[in-house]
Amino acid sequence: MADIDRILIVGGGIAGLTVAAALQQKGFAAELVEREQTWPTGGAGIAVQPNGMRVLNALGTGAAVERAGAVIRQWGFCDQQGEVLCETDLQALWGSDAPFIGIERSKLHRALVAGAASTSHRLGTSLVSLSQESRRVTVGFSDGSTGEYDLLIGADGISSTVRKLALSQASPDYLGAMNWRSIAPIRPGGLTALRFILGDHCFFGLCPVGEGRTYGFGYVMQPRFYDPVKGRLERLRERFAAFGGVVQEYLTSLGCDDEVICSAIERIDVDEWHSGRIVLIGDAAHASSPLMGQGGCMAMEDAFVLAETLRAATTPEAALNEYVIRRKPRVSWVQQQSLATGEALGLPPAIRNAALRERGERMMESRFRPLASCDRI
Repeated sequence: MADIDRILIVGGGIAGLTVAAALQQKGFAAELVEREQTWPTGGAGIAVQPNGMRVLNALGTGAAVERAGAVIRQWGFCDQQGEVLCETDLQALWGSDAPFIGIERSKLHRALVAGAASTSHRLGTSLVSLSQESRRVTVGFSDGSTGEYDLLIGADGISSTVRKLALSQASPDYLGAMNWRSIAPIRPGGLTALRFILGDHCFFGLCPVGEGRTYGFGYVMQPRFYDPVKGRLERLRERFAAFGGVVQEYLTSLGCDDEVICSAIERIDVDEWHSGRIVLIGDAAHASSPLMGQGGCMAMEDAFVLAETLRAATTPEAALNEYVIRRKPRVSWVQQQSLATGEALGLPPAIRNAALRERGERMMESRFRPLASCDRI
């Protein structure tokens, strides 16, 4: 076990809360700071795929997440009017040891906060400076306080302050698409499966979540722009007006502009994930296109592996090296396949739809099987 007495986790999202729970389980004491005044829950909904649920089950929070969400057994791609082009049986793809769960972000975070309840934390506190010597990291906080730690974990997302201060000045790359996300109070058309309804350089995704609600996401390949909140819902309806009934039913059920979150699709990929006693996990290290739906799951896996390597190694340096060796190939696969999925979905509809009818299920198998069949994350 690495000799580490004081650990600082920067960021209270999926990565930060999961690593807090994982460290707690492995016998390490940690402190967590989060810049927001409340736990961050942005993003509307999320799919926690079986590899993420395996981590949560190992940490004792999986049951709470499953109760709060909806089990999804099929993932289908449809044409613009809703005709199914191909469909994948998710249990057959992933195996039966963990479910595929659609859940609202706020409910996922509630379960993760409960799982990390023993970790000391401060909300409304951000990192403003850091320096390190061979065995110590000294940090300054936004409230004027300072601290010394044996290990600093940057779990602070795609715009990571830890990354900028310690490892890389690289900025996220825009991937040529905008995304509109929301939660509707209905299941349009009696929806039970994850559906991607495909248009021309755009698609609308529908994912069941708990309590009869649905997570919806409109994805449009276009230049980056700012979409003001006022009038956002009506503009979203106009963008997808040509789509079939299930999308219209979803959009009609939304009631106000504030229900719709708009963001640019970005990625970050830095060569170095650690320096001395500072390490990055989750989106801080490797934010990806969302088209594999694996961002949250990769963060959960990162957290679990980091805690595991710290427990097994004799020094922090050895643990961090092992963490990167284990995680980089798997993360790189997800990043590559996410980009490839975006390229495929951007093909002319006639070509893309024909390809999905003919071999869509085989393509899903080839993309996800390496994640599903690997017995060591």
